[in-house]
Amino acid sequence: MILTRRILLLGAPLFLASCATGGSQRHANLQQAAFTPDPYYVSLYGGIEDDRFPVQAVNLAKVPPKYWRREVPYETAEQPGTIVVDPNQRFLYLVQENGRAIRYGVGVGKTEAFNFQGEATIARKAEWPRWTPTPDMIRRDPELNEPYRNGMPGGVDNPLGARALYLYRDGRDTLYRLHGTTNPATIGTKVSSGCVRLMNQDIIDLYNRVPVGTKVIVLPSAPAPEEAPLPDMV
Repeated sequence: MILTRRILLLGAPLFLASCATGGSQRHANLQQAAFTPDPYYVSLYGGIEDDRFPVQAVNLAKVPPKYWRREVPYETAEQPGTIVVDPNQRFLYLVQENGRAIRYGVGVGKTEAFNFQGEATIARKAEWPRWTPTPDMIRRDPELNEPYRNGMPGGVDNPLGARALYLYRDGRDTLYRLHGTTNPATIGTKVSSGCVRLMNQDIIDLYNRVPVGTKVIVLPSAPAPEEAPLPDMV
């Protein structure tokens, strides 16, 4: 029975990662040694040194494999090149030909009210973008966000990560972005203030594939039973 329990636990790296903080170093070392992802994905999510700033390799033990980038079957009436975000499943699809799509794992808004919904257009793209918190973000967490009221330059510590795609509707900035992240372990979770975050290696890949003018559809987000709407959101 002990052996069976260990096997089951090794299949849940996120759970172990959260427990390792308060557990023994030996337990953490065993977890790391036992996790051996496919070399293809190790390469796919390896460090990038030839960008404007270095991009750290992703510790894949902290991101469930289903959120790693891959091509999958995807039936949709949308044209190839369209981006479809499914906040409930935490996936972003870049529609391809012949019923296929490139699927990326994402992190989404903390609650239904945080998430953008509907159709938008990528009207702007930026490498190592500047981040400026919205007035709502400053109001909700002034200690964290007030120092950056006038913006934070792009770089390795910037929460928008290596790239950003800016969503506009009817010619106006929605204040929502598809962007990278400094914390890959949050991929697959409901964590953001509404923007859709990808691992830096994935947002760089998506950035290189889609032009300005790309159509983006964000599907409706279903609230968790304990969630309440936040009417002050942008």
